[in-house]
Amino acid sequence: MSSDRPAGPPAMTDETAIATLISRWADAVHAGDLDTVLADHAPDIVMYDVPLPEEGVRGLEAYRESWPPFFDWQRSGGSFEITELDVTAGDDVAFARALLRCGTSEEFEEYPEHRLRLTIGLRKVDGRWVVTHEHHSFPDRT
Repeated sequence: MSSDRPAGPPAMTDETAIATLISRWADAVHAGDLDTVLADHAPDIVMYDVPLPEEGVRGLEAYRESWPPFFDWQRSGGSFEITELDVTAGDDVAFARALLRCGTSEEFEEYPEHRLRLTIGLRKVDGRWVVTHEHHSFPDRT
């Protein structure tokens, strides 16, 4: 038996769902939207960031507290945008790597290829992907 209704959109792959989650996060970071920045992160998130502490930021509350200084920096002229994103997903664990333009116009003038490196680890919890690990770094120019 056939139907005259058009087929719906193809099912979203895990890779596409994760890429969408990361793009939404990056847009929220750019907009300074803290609630959306936090939305898809696990309560036990671990983040290794460019600024201290060296042992990283652990837990959602510490992760939340790390963002206001970055938003202040961004409002003073900093940029934050994904330029490259690659996602690999298994059944319940995934990782993504990305490059972002993260800097000021002065930094990009001096170093046009200046990029933030980002690695994200995720796990699927109750059918939903959540970020459990973030690692941000810049190459050492010395």
